[in-house]
Amino acid sequence: MGLPKVVLAYSGGLDTSIAIPWLKEQKGFDVVAVTVDVGQPVDLARVRAKAEASGAVAAYVADARKEFAEEFLASALRANALYEGVYPLSTALARPLIGRHLVSVARREGATHVAHGCTGKGNDQVRFELAITSLAPELEVIAPTREWKMTREEEIVYAHAHDIPVDATKASPYSTDENLWGRSVECGILEDPAVEPPEAAYGWTTSPQAASDSPTYVRLTFHQGLPVAMDGEPLPFHELIVRLNRLAGGHGVGRIDHLESRVVGIKSREVYECPAAVVLIRAHQALEALVLPRDLLEFKRTVEQRYAQLVYDGLWFAPLRVALDAFVGSTQDRVGGEVTVKLFKGSAVVTGRSSPNALYQQALATYSTGDQFRQEMSEGFIYVWGLPARTWTAIGARPEAASPPTAHHGS
Repeated sequence: MGLPKVVLAYSGGLDTSIAIPWLKEQKGFDVVAVTVDVGQPVDLARVRAKAEASGAVAAYVADARKEFAEEFLASALRANALYEGVYPLSTALARPLIGRHLVSVARREGATHVAHGCTGKGNDQVRFELAITSLAPELEVIAPTREWKMTREEEIVYAHAHDIPVDATKASPYSTDENLWGRSVECGILEDPAVEPPEAAYGWTTSPQAASDSPTYVRLTFHQGLPVAMDGEPLPFHELIVRLNRLAGGHGVGRIDHLESRVVGIKSREVYECPAAVVLIRAHQALEALVLPRDLLEFKRTVEQRYAQLVYDGLWFAPLRVALDAFVGSTQDRVGGEVTVKLFKGSAVVTGRSSPNALYQQALATYSTGDQFRQEMSEGFIYVWGLPARTWTAIGARPEAASPPTAHHGS
């Protein structure tokens, strides 16, 4: 009878590579590696081979880019999800999807535990573990990097001792994470929030100063809140994101420098590159402003803020997130049409929008010939609209009623 199994979220990097022999030596597990492609630069065949060479008894790889876009990114876009008003949640959105794949493999392999390579300071440990416990509360979680307390140099020594190849020449002062929706960068000089991020920290975007002196206009077609075509060409959502990342990133669009409030209670300086996410959310917001009434827009904004908080905090599988998704989805039937965005030296500006469902009617808005607005009706509207304020002021202006005399009783 073999050892009990643990399923490891495997990236192919140093931490998760040495976690394979460590889990066997220190915890007594056979390790099943799982790699999920959500748009990061990864050679799935090479990663599988490295996992097996590092001692994994099995290695699963999954191309989940389409699944990621159509389920997770689509929901976030419809909700205009921006944590603290600026971060499109690229990393946060990928973790519940990866967690779901980990649980699926764990059940297939009969594993009793799941492991990940997250540190004790970050958000991702929370997201992975909440996803796992939400979907499979019977599984236990191991986080080797929270236990072994090895320095990077000690990790390299450990890797060499176990014949795990390490390409030290690619060492970088930055820690990065990439997927379809964005690239995150931290560590190194970025840990000083007073210092401007150096150009070396960026990988997806051209410096706005070095970008083209000629703007590019991109036309996005939406149906029920999601982009279905770019410049008239129908594209699957995940392919449209890739193409727009390249186009907008070439104009320096999508750079975000954010002092972020982490789930674990600390502040962290995070640098993101999210070209497609920035353009699509901006275009989607412009289209919603055209087709949704004011009260719905205002209430939806409060929902969007709560939605982003839930996703950031790792609560993708929480009932509240599911319920908010149902509300957001109900608002999107009329969010269709075209939006034109101007990309120029780091900016993405909506310059045009149109929809067959537009609430904007030129005959009502114009001050020129063809005006159909009945201006004479405004006097009565203002009277009724201002009645509560007028009544309040009128009552407050009255002199106070005389106090009744105080009764005196003889002894």
